[in-house]
Amino acid sequence: MTSCARICLISLFLLLPRFGNALADDADHSCAPHVARWLDPASGEVLENRQLFERLAASRIILLGEAHTAAAHHRWQHYMLAALHSRNANMKVGFEMLPRRAQPVLDAWSAGELSEQEFLEQSKWREVWGYDAGLYMPLLHFTRLNRLPTIALNVDRNLVSRVAEVGWQALGEEERQGLSDPSPASDAYRDSLARLYAYKQLLSTEGGVDASDIGEPDLDEIKSSTGFANFVAAQLTWDRGIAEALAAEHRRDPRALVVGIVGRGHLEYDYGIPHQLADMGIDDVDVLLPLNADDTCSPLPVDLASAVFVVDAEGGESAAPRPRLGIIIEGGDSGVRVMQVLDDSVASITGIREGDVIQSAAGFETRTTSDLIEIVQRQAPGTWLPLKLMRGDEILELTARFPQRFE
Repeated sequence: MTSCARICLISLFLLLPRFGNALADDADHSCAPHVARWLDPASGEVLENRQLFERLAASRIILLGEAHTAAAHHRWQHYMLAALHSRNANMKVGFEMLPRRAQPVLDAWSAGELSEQEFLEQSKWREVWGYDAGLYMPLLHFTRLNRLPTIALNVDRNLVSRVAEVGWQALGEEERQGLSDPSPASDAYRDSLARLYAYKQLLSTEGGVDASDIGEPDLDEIKSSTGFANFVAAQLTWDRGIAEALAAEHRRDPRALVVGIVGRGHLEYDYGIPHQLADMGIDDVDVLLPLNADDTCSPLPVDLASAVFVVDAEGGESAAPRPRLGIIIEGGDSGVRVMQVLDDSVASITGIREGDVIQSAAGFETRTTSDLIEIVQRQAPGTWLPLKLMRGDEILELTARFPQRFE
């Protein structure tokens, strides 16, 4: 699991409290006619393409949301890039998936100077993002084909992790990577993040979490804790960093259309990035989201997004399941350090513990997190993976046994 997995959880829990439960109760086939149509959440009306794109033509920043593993969402984003580019060739495309330090690599990619493999290696895609690059390459090939400026929007994950540990105010100026103070979260955003925080706490308990465990948490108790305050600060740091990168591109050329490819958890209800952009004086922002047909059988929340595009639920398939050890990791001086072991995972069954340092896998040294991720992702169902790790002063050799089928 990479740090980006947090976005999927945030997206899920921004939807569930106000949206998802009602949809699950009311789902039927009456929404099928909406497939391949635009809906206006504010009115509930179907929008005609021409009507929508005439309005979008006047927008300066357009944010295209996604669930990271949904192939249909990425196909929709590809369509949107082509449609928007046909109306304004002066376009820039920003990707949440890469931190700002990867900008020189993106510049070389857009200029046609790198092969696809060179781009993935030099950007450290597996290390900084981890999700299937094949879902994103059509978007990146579009920017390259049209020689569009392509922007790395994200901050380094170590900044977000540091804020989660000690809070934003505890950081000195030199640690903040040039970011300004984030605008405080709205009450509604804090409530959504409190539900997510409660879920993360359940995940960390012995035995994991079952869907039936997800009730209505005591939000007041959660919101009074220091841990939650730092959790919110970390999310706001993430939102602010991406918003500042978008704002910088807008200010460089106010006539350009800046399009952001971003996880939907940063966008829904204008809680995250749009809220931070508004704090910087940029209100000319449209949030567009793809939704599966089953999710439109009940009325949409009026403030969900500027518009939503309905995709066939059967077309919303996720990327093929991949092998996972079930650990959260970071780079270390002598190998890959295990920060957390997920319950009932391959790693927990193998005997890997928090604090272990994995030095090699399958006989290959694991000097970086991407080294380990690449080796794990090469494993076939039912295979065994020899690991050498350091636990304190002791060197251990363990064998991870992968299941016959990946979930």
